[in-house]
Amino acid sequence: MKNLSEEKKRIKKIIEILLKEYPNPKTALNYSNPFQLLIATILSAQCTDERVNQVTKELFKKYKKPDDFLSVPPEIIEKEIYSTGFYKQKTKSIIKCCKALVEKYNGKVPEDFDELCKLPGVGRKTASVVAGNAFGIPSIAVDTHVTRLTNLLGFVNTKDPVKIEFKLKELLPEKYWIASSNLLILHGRKVCIARRPKCFECVINKYCPSSKL
Repeated sequence: MKNLSEEKKRIKKIIEILLKEYPNPKTALNYSNPFQLLIATILSAQCTDERVNQVTKELFKKYKKPDDFLSVPPEIIEKEIYSTGFYKQKTKSIIKCCKALVEKYNGKVPEDFDELCKLPGVGRKTASVVAGNAFGIPSIAVDTHVTRLTNLLGFVNTKDPVKIEFKLKELLPEKYWIASSNLLILHGRKVCIARRPKCFECVINKYCPSSKL
């Protein structure tokens, strides 16, 4: 069994190195307010952030608040978000979420993690993205990059995002929670790429048991 104290020191060192490499870690999704980030995150499921940003650039000109999404037939929304994939399910999620925002939260995105999780179509990952990036609430969003890197780094041996989230929260000081997600995602996209990791140019390779060096 790995020494918890040593693992805490190792992950803290990794995060500090990554902070120097990526000084301003934030979500790649474009947004101007919590509602936009909520919608963008729902659209980002099984889709690249780049594609979502292309879609929301026009989408957010037309839909500025929950009522706007509820004022048009679902077929119109489906057509506008079609290129993000799974457009029918995403449209249902957006409509249900907007309805809940209007009926229970006066059209505002709740500034509370547990309340965010209660919104239809919003899981812990989406709630964590919004809570952390829009409201500065300490949270860790576990996506495919975070899952892959935490396993490669040997901090977890599971694909369960909830287990990974809580393990990272156990290992990391709270002040690093928000940054850690964004740092691992950035590093996963730029260096630790699936199937072709650039271990030779990785700034944390000496702390990684999966390093090819």
